[in-house]
Amino acid sequence: MKISIITVCCNSAKTIEKTFKSVESQTYNNIEYIVVDGGSKDTTLNIVNNYKELVSKSVSEPDKGLYDAMNKGIKMATGDLVGILNSDDIFTDNHVLENVVNFHLQNNVDASVGNIIQFNEEGKTVRKYSAKNWNPEKLKIGFMPAHPAIFFKRELFDQFGDYQLDFTIGADYELITRFFLKYKISWKFSNITTTSMLIGGLSSSGVSSYQLISKEIKKALTRNNIKFSYLKVQLRGFWKIIGFLNKK
Repeated sequence: MKISIITVCCNSAKTIEKTFKSVESQTYNNIEYIVVDGGSKDTTLNIVNNYKELVSKSVSEPDKGLYDAMNKGIKMATGDLVGILNSDDIFTDNHVLENVVNFHLQNNVDASVGNIIQFNEEGKTVRKYSAKNWNPEKLKIGFMPAHPAIFFKRELFDQFGDYQLDFTIGADYELITRFFLKYKISWKFSNITTTSMLIGGLSSSGVSSYQLISKEIKKALTRNNIKFSYLKVQLRGFWKIIGFLNKK
């Protein structure tokens, strides 16, 4: 089974070599590694060139943003499975892709859903984000599993479409909603902690971001004809706090 891993980058010279090394260290060998660069002006492309034996396919050109770049990578992919590894993230250990492939071989599902670890700029782990208690119904109140911990069969993108570019920070949420709720793909929780992610990013940067993602959650649910409560989506931060309190 071939697995395609896509890394999207732009001016990522400070972090991307760690990302490359985490792919290089994987025990699983049948990896197609795709790098989609948005036209970096720093030394990112020099680093990419230093890993020619690792990088199966690459492109560097202007794009319409993160999700457009992901779509380019998906169109270049030929693997049975597709996963995303951001240019400032790493796999948690050397056996991640071996474990993911074995899980899919054993379970024959359209998608596996796992866990991530989030760390800060000092390298300290600040949170483990587990999908153990997640299910697709929770998308209706704004909860999705960590995007990098999901591995999809590549054929799903041919059947059900790519990331929608009219979303600013919620195209991953919309795609997951479309795949899991509208088309009801088969899936299973893998309990594999796949990725260590640098905390932050487009969808976790303050009140304005919270309001924007709330708007885009509602847009995604409406577009896919999913019934939902506007108020519950708006109050998803409250449900999250309650969840944390109940775990103590």
